[in-house]
Amino acid sequence: MKLKTLHDLYVDELKDLYSAENQILKALPKMVKKASSPELAEAFKEHLQVTEGQVERLDKVFTMLEVSPRGKKCKAMEGLLEEGKEMMSMDAEPSVMDAALIAAAQKVEHYEMAGYGCVRTYARLLGFEEAAELLQETLDEEGDADKTLTELAESIVNEEAMEEK
Repeated sequence: MKLKTLHDLYVDELKDLYSAENQILKALPKMVKKASSPELAEAFKEHLQVTEGQVERLDKVFTMLEVSPRGKKCKAMEGLLEEGKEMMSMDAEPSVMDAALIAAAQKVEHYEMAGYGCVRTYARLLGFEEAAELLQETLDEEGDADKTLTELAESIVNEEAMEEK
């Protein structure tokens, strides 16, 4: 796809995020199973439901644009998730694995926050205010997920990992 305009870039980035979210939908159940902390497993389960809503929101944005969300694979997310998958295959103490899961998940959240911040801004510049609001809602959710992961890491998981010998 040739990017001639900000609109072209907006659509391309939305497709990238759509691919990323769908990859995350496949990865989160594996992370739920791998987590030993009940609080972490619950956070991943909740984010799975949130991510389903985010995909629905993206579908609405694509419907407004009258464009298909298909046609792009988010290679960055593929790499982040592959790195997480590799880490999950390692032999680690449960609490250390939980700390590693949080680190992997936060890398994903930060990628998403950067992407959603950009497309939200493009939507505003292009006059797509309804889409901008939907994208801001997702951006807020990604920030909330990141905060939840930080709180779990700082209040429970990292302390437990420190106790492993």
